[in-house]
Amino acid sequence: MRNYLKVLRRCTAVGAVALAAFSLQPSSAHAQDPEPRPGPSVVGGVDAAQGEFPFMVRLSMGCGGALYTQQIVLTAAHCVNGSGANTSITATAGVVDLQSSQAVKVKSTRVLQAPGYNGVGKDWALIKLAQPINLPTLKIADTAAYNEGTFTVAGWGATREGGPQQRYLQKAEVPYVDDATCEGAYGGSLTPGEEICAGFLEKGGVDTCQGDSGGPMFRKDNAGAWIQVGIVSWGQGCARPGYPGVYTEVSTFASAIRSAAAGLGG
Repeated sequence: MRNYLKVLRRCTAVGAVALAAFSLQPSSAHAQDPEPRPGPSVVGGVDAAQGEFPFMVRLSMGCGGALYTQQIVLTAAHCVNGSGANTSITATAGVVDLQSSQAVKVKSTRVLQAPGYNGVGKDWALIKLAQPINLPTLKIADTAAYNEGTFTVAGWGATREGGPQQRYLQKAEVPYVDDATCEGAYGGSLTPGEEICAGFLEKGGVDTCQGDSGGPMFRKDNAGAWIQVGIVSWGQGCARPGYPGVYTEVSTFASAIRSAAAGLGG
């Protein structure tokens, strides 16, 4: 089983300090099997422009997320410790520079971790905020039709394996990797149907990394709007040849996510 809990505990302990110092190793984003990977800022990326991805959220435990509604953040299950009332998380939004005076910061009120999550698959969670953030949201895919082509990833995580997280939001593009090929890399650790892979298999060099966990993998839909197809989950190392990034397959859980969000309200 992937050792997400070990990574998450480290994330929870250092996340708030790392956000201020930008010198500590941030939270998990990929975890290898059986040892945790140095989680997925984006390796091989470039600076994102202010306002380019207004739905992006940075969470104080050192993870990423996206505005599912203006009051609910969609992130990874391994970024949170169970479900229930929780006022300890701060969501930062509206900026690419985490030190900007224009940053919008809102506390959490409740967390809902995916029902049945046990460290393998089902790696999604919702965080309800104390008040809405007046920014565009990111719709989720409810069909596997968008599980192909080239995806965009973004985050404030490490730009190299084992490196520090970033002050400025990074972005990169990664190509889809089919399940059979990804299983060739990860074997039984992959959960086809619940996870989707992306990356440059032969050359590596571009990937999510430490501190990108919970952030979205997205692309344009048929109408030209951004749509989320994945959630940064795990992988072996960062941007290593032969090991693509592994993401929660959002379309598989779209109905469950909608129901959970309705239960949270907001």
